Amino acid sequence: MDQTENIEEAARVRRMQRIKEMQEKKRKQMMFRRYVKRCAPFVTGAVLLLFVILIGNGIFHKVIHDQGNDGKPEGQEQYAENEEANDSNVISVAGGNQSLTEMDNGEEESGKDETAVQAVSQNKHYSASTTDSTINIGEEVMSSYGILIDLSNDTVLAQRASKTKINPASMTKILTVLVAAEHVEDLDDTFTMTLEITDYGYINDCSSAGFAEDEKVTVRDLFYGTILPSGADAAVALATYVAGDQDAFVKMMNEKLVQLGLSDTAHMTNCVGIYDEEHYCTAYDMAMILEAAIDNELCREVLSAHTYTTSKTEQHPEGITISNWFLRRIEDKDTGGEVICAKTGYVVQSGNCAASYGVDMAGKEYICVTADAHSAWRCIYDHVELYKQFATLPS
Repeated sequence: MDQTENIEEAARVRRMQRIKEMQEKKRKQMMFRRYVKRCAPFVTGAVLLLFVILIGNGIFHKVIHDQGNDGKPEGQEQYAENEEANDSNVISVAGGNQSLTEMDNGEEESGKDETAVQAVSQNKHYSASTTDSTINIGEEVMSSYGILIDLSNDTVLAQRASKTKINPASMTKILTVLVAAEHVEDLDDTFTMTLEITDYGYINDCSSAGFAEDEKVTVRDLFYGTILPSGADAAVALATYVAGDQDAFVKMMNEKLVQLGLSDTAHMTNCVGIYDEEHYCTAYDMAMILEAAIDNELCREVLSAHTYTTSKTEQHPEGITISNWFLRRIEDKDTGGEVICAKTGYVVQSGNCAASYGVDMAGKEYICVTADAHSAWRCIYDHVELYKQFATLPS
């Protein structure tokens, strides 16, 4: 073995060691999460007990104060009055119903809470309702979970366990690009890929767009790389570009779920879709996320692309040609119209999933989400079946 081969072998060994170390770190993090989850009831109980003790102590002082000043040292009554006043101020501040300025002025108007409500109200809350015409999805659709929504009137046409929590797998990346699109200003700006990011997909057994370490990738390429080949490398790079690291970006994702009115049943722990007990949403939630995404011009453009070639770089002189295989495979199927946008997903715990947006021959728009199909093709045919069943012919 010559010197060059020795160097390459040493580099390969170091890379494998690094991957093993990161896998072990991830395993310990998962064990710690499970430990915290098991301990949570006991911690909650202890906090409640302490709260009861403190409340009881406050009642005791109140009774003593109400009995008057008999038998108390001089000045004790004034101390009790001050203590009660302090308690009142603490309750007022904790309640968040008045700003400090308003309390000083003696006004009764609401402060920060009202501002927060107004801020959230500026963001559109997406919703769809069942009607007397909503049907249960029939046996011809194999997926365990599903929903089809008519966007013309925001009604649910058909559903199956659509409000049951599932792991959204790589459908998660719809929310990833939505959040990123709302914070990115220059699509031609570049991001330099790191070894940690390129290895992330290998460590977690994810799909990859194929970007290399030290490659300078445009932000636009990161968007397409996140959706078309479902690249974990692109998704983590996009999250890092926007927020500094994935953890900070995930906080932004969960804030977006609050804005969309979905936080009661949806929560994310990563921007890729890797399985985690605390990473979940419902088929209905994912339909609402997709509706918000198609309302965003950049997201709609990326989610509708069948193929895309990334920019030329030193590592990839011809760029990388990537495809949205769901769109390419469903485009020649009879859906009664056309499927415009789509994102798939797969983890063992949720089977094959997909969220898609389609338009029938009469121009009516739909969103379809299914999960837990036994194969990628079965997932496609489930969408075909649902679209075709409700498609409206042109008049």
